[in-house]
Amino acid sequence: MKRKLPGWIFLLMTLLIPAAAHAAGKFSDETLHYVITYKWGLIHKEAGTATLRLAARGNDYRLTLTGRTKPWADKLFQVRDTLYSTVDQSTLFPKRYVKIAHEGGKYSRDDISFTRQGNTVKGAVSKVRTDKKGETSTSTGSLTATGPTFDMLSVFYYLRTLDYKALAAGGTVTASLFSGSKVETLTIRCEGSGTIKLRNGTSHQAYHIKFRFTSGGKKKSSDDIDAWISTAPPHRPLQIFGSLPIGQVRVYLTD
Repeated sequence: MKRKLPGWIFLLMTLLIPAAAHAAGKFSDETLHYVITYKWGLIHKEAGTATLRLAARGNDYRLTLTGRTKPWADKLFQVRDTLYSTVDQSTLFPKRYVKIAHEGGKYSRDDISFTRQGNTVKGAVSKVRTDKKGETSTSTGSLTATGPTFDMLSVFYYLRTLDYKALAAGGTVTASLFSGSKVETLTIRCEGSGTIKLRNGTSHQAYHIKFRFTSGGKKKSSDDIDAWISTAPPHRPLQIFGSLPIGQVRVYLTD
């Protein structure tokens, strides 16, 4: 079965073609707030909130993403998730990634340490799982990829450095993602640009980006995700749409 979304809110996300080269430019400390909605037919209701933070620490960036469901959604499926990523400022490549999830009465923690040698990236994985009965299991593993490799949080800053004007001509960019126990390939395609209106009523010029996730043998591993990134620097993620088994989850920047 395909993974629909990592924790349903973290959408969130190998070689770069020369026309879409990226430069890991400097980011200023920032805090971005998002509202998460559930859309199904005529129903469009706010279901949760998320906060994305970046802080410079020495030669690194410390990234944090927190998300939680609202009280009405807690009754259906409570979510309290936090992601951490430490990335190198000069490359935006991650050094360590931690995902702590409290979802539907279960607890999980994924911890990945990244090492690089030449073009090869390895991830040492440690996982903890606690079920609804309170029984805990632990496991370890390793992941390997080549070329640009990210986690589910650091990849959103990498995406903000791409040359979308070049991608709008029909090119694609690919990168590897370490997501817990597997390696996925993320293919990024720009669908063009235009004006979008956010849930708070503000209008913005944005690039429309399509994300496609595949694993070994190019098998589709997750549903596609649509994102809209501001055309103006520092190219903040404005809205993200992803599929659920029933309906759609939508994420909108609020400030």
